[in-house]
Amino acid sequence: MTKPTGWRRLGRWMKRIGLGLAGLLILLTIVGAIYEALGRRNAAANYPPRGKMIDIGGRRMHIDCRGTGSPTVVFESGLGSGGTLDWTLVHDEIARFTRACAYDRAGIMWSDAKDTPQHAGAVADDLHALLKGADITGPLVLVGHSIGGPYIRTYAGRYGDQVAGLVFVDGSHPDQVARLGKAANMDAHPKRASLLLHTASALSWTGIVRFMMANAADGKLPKDAAARLDAYAGKSMQGMAAELDGFDRTMDDARAVRGFGSRPLIALTALAPFKPGELKAGNMTPEQGARFKQEWKAMHAEQAALSTRGRQRIVTDAGHYIQIDRPDTVIAAVRDVVNEVRADKGIAR
Repeated sequence: MTKPTGWRRLGRWMKRIGLGLAGLLILLTIVGAIYEALGRRNAAANYPPRGKMIDIGGRRMHIDCRGTGSPTVVFESGLGSGGTLDWTLVHDEIARFTRACAYDRAGIMWSDAKDTPQHAGAVADDLHALLKGADITGPLVLVGHSIGGPYIRTYAGRYGDQVAGLVFVDGSHPDQVARLGKAANMDAHPKRASLLLHTASALSWTGIVRFMMANAADGKLPKDAAARLDAYAGKSMQGMAAELDGFDRTMDDARAVRGFGSRPLIALTALAPFKPGELKAGNMTPEQGARFKQEWKAMHAEQAALSTRGRQRIVTDAGHYIQIDRPDTVIAAVRDVVNEVRADKGIAR
């Protein structure tokens, strides 16, 4: 029995629609790939690194140093695509009273990617090689935001003879996954983001990441910095994914460092209440969000206590990126630690 003419006609139309959609997908992929290739070419031409590219043994890393004076402040950014640009609103101001250096970790912004595991110990070794290559010696004041906290904690443990002071800018805590999970009754591990970042990295050649990450700064950075961030967002996905893969080992590396002696230390804690959208994204109720913040505060107090001269400063009107929401607070904290280091070392401005 043959199919009715209407069914045959419908089948032909469905086949045509399927072929049309497949053709459209192929066309969009080609257009996206061209868009990405042009974007990367324009990024290299229009937004070269502001600082220096240093070879650390077959791989180059970008470091941007400004100002003069000792100690040298070294910024360690959080997990994200911004790298050096995360410090845009504080970098020049701090460079007014001492030398200030921001850098991009492997695979972020201008720095070359690496094919070896990325975790706090590896980050510390990369930074040590970078500073040596750039002829930067101690004393150092390390400033770490978010996961940059465990990174500078690990660096101080490995290369403590260089480190004279520390500033944690809403820094991560080695035990935060378990403690925040218990306090807010949630899964606080970032493993879900790892798959997303790996997928984004794999698809970056199609231009979809560049398109989706456009205006990532959301008007919070100057236009030039925002344009640079957009230009290299797709490239930075690989470095971000590698750092998330090493998250658990990073926390183990940092946990092994039990104290900072008597080094001056300030821990800045962001305590602005979560916004409704942030609560929804974290699948938290307002009560859970409040408990999350209180546990965050307690963990930062513990990190401050790792030095006999450590103290905590609460920032009630800033979110996680304190250096963007309240740059003056970060500048003041760094200035205070720099002045203490100068007094300790007998350093004149």
